[in-house]
Amino acid sequence: MPYAFNPDRNVPWNNLPDLPISEDLFRTVDVFEQLANAKASLGRLQGRSIAIPNQGMLINTISLQEAKASSAIENIFTTDDELYKAFSEYQADRSVGPPKEILMYREALWFGYEYLKKRKHFDHHYFNRIYQQVNQTNDSIRPPFIQTYIRQGGTGPNSGKAIYTPPRGTGILEAKLENLANYLNDDQTFNVDPVIKMAIAHFQFEAIHPFRDGNGRTGRIMNIHYLTHKGLLDYPILFLSRFIMDNKEDYYSGLMGVSQRGDWKTWLLFMLKAVEVTADLTYNKINDILSAKEAILHAIVSDTDIVRPDSIVNVIFTQPFTRVKYFTDQRMYAENTVKKYLNRLVEMGILERRSMQGNHYYLNLELYRILAE
Repeated sequence: MPYAFNPDRNVPWNNLPDLPISEDLFRTVDVFEQLANAKASLGRLQGRSIAIPNQGMLINTISLQEAKASSAIENIFTTDDELYKAFSEYQADRSVGPPKEILMYREALWFGYEYLKKRKHFDHHYFNRIYQQVNQTNDSIRPPFIQTYIRQGGTGPNSGKAIYTPPRGTGILEAKLENLANYLNDDQTFNVDPVIKMAIAHFQFEAIHPFRDGNGRTGRIMNIHYLTHKGLLDYPILFLSRFIMDNKEDYYSGLMGVSQRGDWKTWLLFMLKAVEVTADLTYNKINDILSAKEAILHAIVSDTDIVRPDSIVNVIFTQPFTRVKYFTDQRMYAENTVKKYLNRLVEMGILERRSMQGNHYYLNLELYRILAE
């Protein structure tokens, strides 16, 4: 059964088909071969992550990189130093500019993860809260009078022209979001592999475009939450936005291919490849971080008289920037002792001491390098 694609990109697509789509649109050899690759990479990542004793390392480092990459897709940029400094101070509520937006994205990642653990299902409230967290707003689903168009970017001859007009009208967005939530929640009626279902749902959410702004970031957060909700990952650590950022034109072309031509195959292959590549990338980052951590611990044990070396290594690998107060607040060491220990790690080339806005920070050089790759 063919897909009823959008006949006029200048008119609201109120006839956006409800889910599910016909199985003929995704039950192809190419899609299932790529699905197998994606599932294998996800399984390997999941197996590696659950064996790590310090999950805080993954939670803080990988999720922060996902937040940064997803925000960069929307042209929200910041330096690693600014981001890590803001995060190290836990100042999402007091930061300004791009660091704040990225930290709020990370907060949305964790809010939604906990929300689904408690509620066990997607609903209107989930979508609203993720959007509100990402955009730091009390706004909700866009009203029917909002004239929303997706326009061609750039400076070429088609710049500014509508390439897609999402649905609008009284009750239309609410009904389509309810259909999307039912599709995500009901695996008996809609018995589709969860990775394929995630890709289909992501297109549907972006096509509904239910909010004034932040739909892309909200949709990418939904991707990760769905995979964790279905048990394919224990934590939202998949670095999916990195692949989308590196293949931004293909991402938007894939979305338009479905809405303008009903080309689901190209879109699904793109998203399944994104899962495979980013799962492998995250797996390799975890291994690099663990190898660096083990090597540094060995060096500290061999070359210093630091007491409880595993404790200090755990702290410096939980986030790139460290301060003396992290240790004294947890009563791990006395202030003079931790200063001596951190300065010894500076001498060894493990940390770099930096002064920013009158405060002293210690940067884990290896962790910083690995996250930047």
